[in-house]
Amino acid sequence: MAKTNWAIDPSHSHIGFKVKYMIFTNVSGMFKDFQAVIESVDDQIETLKVSFTANVSSIDTNSIDRDDHLRSSDFFDVVRYPIISFESTNIIQNSHNRFDMLGKFTIRDITRSIALEVEYNELMKDPWGKTIVGLSLSGKVNRSDYGLDWNTSLETGGLLVGEEIKLFSDIQLIRQ
Repeated sequence: MAKTNWAIDPSHSHIGFKVKYMIFTNVSGMFKDFQAVIESVDDQIETLKVSFTANVSSIDTNSIDRDDHLRSSDFFDVVRYPIISFESTNIIQNSHNRFDMLGKFTIRDITRSIALEVEYNELMKDPWGKTIVGLSLSGKVNRSDYGLDWNTSLETGGLLVGEEIKLFSDIQLIRQ
């Protein structure tokens, strides 16, 4: 058994999230600056180990004012907590190409266990001879569990920002 190291291809990967805004719509965002150490045994997805970080200041929701607010102490407080992270602890195969990746997710130095659903797209060679694989990941967290408590009430009832954050990522890995 040989250890395989993988690198994320940033030009073919997306680390994103969605949250309800004003009860009826979603705001989407992403992190543009992220890194990961990823390894497996003999290319076997069920042995995948992931250590991921994202630079919170790279958040992009397509609104400079909203991004600045998210960077502030009301939300991520990037001055004190510049990084979010995920460290996998286990991966469970559910079917041929579907897995649950269990791990520790950290925001604002608060760590909670989460499960990410992983859709595995088979290994293949790209046109330049590199071995690649695609992964689609999804999950959800409650933002209050991580100290992201800022909100305001709407005149019509309800809150401006939803509590549930949907996580989604499409990742292309390149064997090193």
